[in-house]
Amino acid sequence: MSKETHINIPNSSSFEMRCGVVIAIFAALMAITDLLAGKYDADEIIGTNDKAMAYSWYQSKSIKETLVQGEISLLMSLKEANAIQKDAIIAVDNHLADLAKKSVQYKKEKDEILRGSKTVGQENWVQDVGGEYGHVIGANEIEAQLAILSTAGDRFDIAILLYQVCLVLGAVSLVLRKPSFQTIFFRGMWLLGLIGSGMSLWAFSFIQNSLA
Repeated sequence: MSKETHINIPNSSSFEMRCGVVIAIFAALMAITDLLAGKYDADEIIGTNDKAMAYSWYQSKSIKETLVQGEISLLMSLKEANAIQKDAIIAVDNHLADLAKKSVQYKKEKDEILRGSKTVGQENWVQDVGGEYGHVIGANEIEAQLAILSTAGDRFDIAILLYQVCLVLGAVSLVLRKPSFQTIFFRGMWLLGLIGSGMSLWAFSFIQNSLA
């Protein structure tokens, strides 16, 4: 009886050591994954705010364009109705020309705000940011980035869930005393941990490749 106890204790101790090391590794990987997920979640929140600001900016340009077009329509109606004095015709025509330029300008600004400076090309840069041209990130570009961050965030969440279940299986394997059950739970921990690691790497590489 004493001999059997002497043989089983080292085996149990060895398993506990191996299992503890594996649990520590997967716990560290889960912490790294959680850190990355938190960073990209913060980026998604910032991107959502930027998208809202971009659409508000676009809407303000649309309102200005609508006001200009309304004024053009009113002046043209007055001209057609001969309701403008002859000596004011030239001034009205000049004002109409200025309004037409503003209307075109607003259309270009809206296009750049919607699609971004990189997409419209340098020849169509009309909207400055901080006094510099070519730095407008379009609402469509922000939406595309948000879609990428959302997809990656879902994959990070799955990876963290797999890690958590993996650690639970590892903890259970330490409590069990039947070797066959220990082996099953230990292998299950390895399997879920590796799948979680793969999912985490997939999410990270997806973001890096998509936003490069």
